[in-house]
Amino acid sequence: MSEDLRALEQWVEPLLARLQPAERVRLARRVGTQLRRAEQRRIAAQRNPDGSAYAPRRKPSPARQKAGRVKRAAMFAKLRQAKHLRVRADAQQVSVGFVGRVSRIATVHQEGRTDSVIRGGPRVRYEQRRLLGFSDSSLALVRDAIMDHLTAGMA
Repeated sequence: MSEDLRALEQWVEPLLARLQPAERVRLARRVGTQLRRAEQRRIAAQRNPDGSAYAPRRKPSPARQKAGRVKRAAMFAKLRQAKHLRVRADAQQVSVGFVGRVSRIATVHQEGRTDSVIRGGPRVRYEQRRLLGFSDSSLALVRDAIMDHLTAGMA
């Protein structure tokens, strides 16, 4: 994957060098917004960047399980909201990531760390669930957004 990113960077660098800084910021913001939407859709589908399904939640003990419960809600429903998943863009770079207190929760799941369920409570090892990451479709999305921007600017 890193080779693909380097190839994309080498391809786009001379094209972006011709743009004014303000236009690069607009392009970066557009690319970041499209990447955020793609990540939100992927998180909603409960998929890792490689296409595999997220590790399922632990099964609750029978004493804690609610009677008649058919299906548990999807993980990370609020975490994928735009107020938590932010885009930062300038003339040199664009980033999509979690901000605030939820960034700690996202990091625990992204890397499969051990954390306490509640403050002072028992510590649990969480399964790794890749919330953010590049896939082949992400690279294609970036490439298409840049091409759309450049062709619109030439017309």
